[in-house]
Amino acid sequence: MSGIKILWVDDEIELLKPHILFLEKKGYEMTTCKSGTEALEEIEDNNFDIVFLDENMPGLTGLETLSELKGIRPNVPVVMITKSEEEYIMDEAIGSKIADYLIKPVNPNQILLSLKKSLDHSRLITEKTTSNYQQEFRKIAMDMSMVNSYEEWAELYNKLIYWEMELEDIEDSGMFEILESQKTEANMQFAKFIDKNYMSWFDEDDAPVMSHTLFREKVVPELKKGTPTLFVVIDNLRLDQWKAFENTVSTYYKKEQECSYYSILPTATQYARNAIFSGLMPSDMERLHPNLWKNDTDEGGKNLHEHDFLHEQIRRLGLSIKWEYHKISSLKGGKKLAENFRTQKNNDLTVVVYNFVDMLSHAKTEMEVVKELASNDKAYRSLTQSWFKNSPLLEIIQQAQQLGFKLIITTDHGTINVKNPSRVIGDKETSLNLRYKTGRSLTYEEKDVIAIKNPKEGHLPSINMSSSFIFAKGDLFFAYPNNYNHYVSYYRNTYQHGGVSLEEMIIPFVVLEPK
Repeated sequence: MSGIKILWVDDEIELLKPHILFLEKKGYEMTTCKSGTEALEEIEDNNFDIVFLDENMPGLTGLETLSELKGIRPNVPVVMITKSEEEYIMDEAIGSKIADYLIKPVNPNQILLSLKKSLDHSRLITEKTTSNYQQEFRKIAMDMSMVNSYEEWAELYNKLIYWEMELEDIEDSGMFEILESQKTEANMQFAKFIDKNYMSWFDEDDAPVMSHTLFREKVVPELKKGTPTLFVVIDNLRLDQWKAFENTVSTYYKKEQECSYYSILPTATQYARNAIFSGLMPSDMERLHPNLWKNDTDEGGKNLHEHDFLHEQIRRLGLSIKWEYHKISSLKGGKKLAENFRTQKNNDLTVVVYNFVDMLSHAKTEMEVVKELASNDKAYRSLTQSWFKNSPLLEIIQQAQQLGFKLIITTDHGTINVKNPSRVIGDKETSLNLRYKTGRSLTYEEKDVIAIKNPKEGHLPSINMSSSFIFAKGDLFFAYPNNYNHYVSYYRNTYQHGGVSLEEMIIPFVVLEPK
């Protein structure tokens, strides 16, 4: 402990001699004072690592000393020691950002524990987190070789996200790299699982909830007459991004249910989000609503008819409900809905599609400044969290809570940071997406893709007789041979969606009740 300097301030300091000697034997450098005034002089002249401060002193009280001390050295941790258990003193001290609070009489081990909590906190957390993950690492590795159901994959992915967020703030980058490689391996195994099982989900009773069954299976059972429900679909929201701002939501709402569901392929907005609102797979949307569905090669916006699709689904399900749909794709639109949200309170269902995260991922591709701000998953989470805390969406959620709305938060698909190119050749009619391609006569690296040669089997539209679909696995992205190097350097380390990965396919669905 050499080098750690402690200032102990107490008007009866001589009674604490045994404690002082105990700490000196442990290697701490001790300085003592008998008054707040004396302590402030010491603080002015010396750097201390921590201050033990008696609350009840003649002259300047402990709380007054604390206030002045924080003005001189705002970052030094202070442990308040008091005879009083009065709540207002605790509240005052905690409000002034003390590091710890001890009630007299204190024993030497209490002091030692307080020191460790205040000074070794991050090191102890790092060590504990690292050793816990090391134990869990073997279990995850074993699980990965045995996972063989969609439930187990969702569970494993949740576990990986948990450890990613636990490890992101520790200083041992080696542990984080091990987790990254474990995620990469998991994505390779997951792609094999999807290749083997995805098509069968359309013919089996034991299939996961997917985009086209989400509304019927998960949203409708939550709708109750007399209780308004706010159903928020945040475009392109990954599980880890939800976890990043979950605490902000929990100020206003308590979680009733959280589960993962599976996005359909392609994990792209025009397919997955239209499937949520229509309750249909893309081939059925094309067949039943040719006026509403647009293929990749068609001109015009691909998500302009979500309201109409939802109207048809609600009619088909025989629901007698009052509902409204809002799509927010600008700050102005979000503010307008927040200002007028009270008008929604008589609806049974208010649907809000919020487009910010999708815009963020596209901006990362196109704008250097966003590339810098979201250079990796940790930064991408942080940026999403910062947006959410300052967004009209949070204002909307706050208003919904005050008006007694049930809240459902979900998304249409996730996104993955792409690292490695895979060559693909197609004609000029081939779709432009970097994580999936549809077209005729596609030439590609077979090991890099999951191919659906007959789109009808994947419940996907056939643009022409010989169309097929291919989906990039893991963190791959498709690149054409012409102008290959420029293309690769432009798109590497950007966030894309449309393909097969845990990040894109296993996505959150959360039901919350107002606090």
